[in-house]
Amino acid sequence: MALHFLMLLLVVSVVAAEEEPFIGVNIGTDLSDMPHPTQVVALLKAQKIQHVRLFDADQAMLIALAKTGIEVVVTVPNDELLAIGQSNSTAANWVSHNVVAHYPATNITAICVGSEVLTTLPNAAKVLVNAIKYIHSALVASNLDRQVKVSTPLSSSIILDSFPPSQAFFNRSLNSVLVPMLDFLQSSGSYLMLNVYPYYDYMQSNGVIPLDYALFKPLPPNKEAVDSNTLLHYTNVFDAMVDAAYFAMAFLNYTNIPVVVTESGWPSKGDSNEPDATVDNANTYNSNLIKHVLNKTGTPKHPGIAVSTYMYELYNEDTKAGPLSEKNWGLFDSNGEPIYILRLTGSGATLANDTSNSTFCIAKDGADPKMLQAALDWACGPGKVECSLLLQGQPCYEPDNVIAHANYAFDSYYHKMGKTPDSCDFNGVATISSTDPSHGSCIFPGR
Repeated sequence: MALHFLMLLLVVSVVAAEEEPFIGVNIGTDLSDMPHPTQVVALLKAQKIQHVRLFDADQAMLIALAKTGIEVVVTVPNDELLAIGQSNSTAANWVSHNVVAHYPATNITAICVGSEVLTTLPNAAKVLVNAIKYIHSALVASNLDRQVKVSTPLSSSIILDSFPPSQAFFNRSLNSVLVPMLDFLQSSGSYLMLNVYPYYDYMQSNGVIPLDYALFKPLPPNKEAVDSNTLLHYTNVFDAMVDAAYFAMAFLNYTNIPVVVTESGWPSKGDSNEPDATVDNANTYNSNLIKHVLNKTGTPKHPGIAVSTYMYELYNEDTKAGPLSEKNWGLFDSNGEPIYILRLTGSGATLANDTSNSTFCIAKDGADPKMLQAALDWACGPGKVECSLLLQGQPCYEPDNVIAHANYAFDSYYHKMGKTPDSCDFNGVATISSTDPSHGSCIFPGR
């Protein structure tokens, strides 16, 4: 699977924890009804997401992210890699158009040069390091190389013999690319971008990897995996894969390159041959991942040095090719409604959509009925709210009055726009409430 996120602050021999670990989100765009960039940003703000990774450098998205403070990772798409890897001037033009033109208003912090190139686009592997260096040279020329890191997300599948982690090494057939790449990452102060998918490790293990071990569920000591060489105990696949990357780098004599996880997640739905792609498992994995990163647990090899991670992904991508699971990695649907409510009590504000502080947008007491009707008509028209539940015979038709119908339309729009205060105004006839206006079988979006 080629895609998704991150930036971190860990050093290995020299531990310089200058930044707090963070959770970011990948934003894919393979949706039949992709939200407008302003709606995407409204959702990010409402969820207090401060780090995102884009799979391209979409201009409208970069403009919408301007002046938000959100840290943005942009990507050189794989189909542009060959041209950039063969031409310094093409790389310079890319950086000028997609970074310099937007910085610093848009807080671009890193560039992914391709994604999982070594495993998905082997014919471009020979120019990958050149592409990375050309992009970096363009940043140097613009005096942005200190602000914007350059790296390339790698699939964890290039790490062989990954358990026990201390025996892990990179696929040696890739060393001609990996060694100069690691040289660059070390000399430029960048980090190794790694995509870590315990879901696939679990699926491909034929029962060797227990589900609880993949999901970060608490394990009794006798169920923990032990590295017989280091005697380190592993309680989850994620930490074992990250440490395998550290050991694989150390095997090549690189011991101070931080790891950032650019993609990790769990699908909420799958085909019949993917019985563990469920809402409950996706919620468990992602909730535990967030807590694990933000609690600064670190890994057994580097305790206390947390690995910042970009979750895969913000939206379900219904037009993505492949099995059903490919379409169902999202935390939200295209309307900004959560696929499930993350269990994050006590782990900070990021993605804390666990409804203990749910808010709703409803009509103000005493609002002018004509103003309400006009606002209702706007919400169900230009506002693009799905108002079919208000039709006769549908769950929210009764009570058939303008206040009840406006409540539903206002609240739907408010949640669609990421619960920003200005999305609950409607010319002064709406207000934010903590009281759930759902009734009977008419369930409001904020429930």
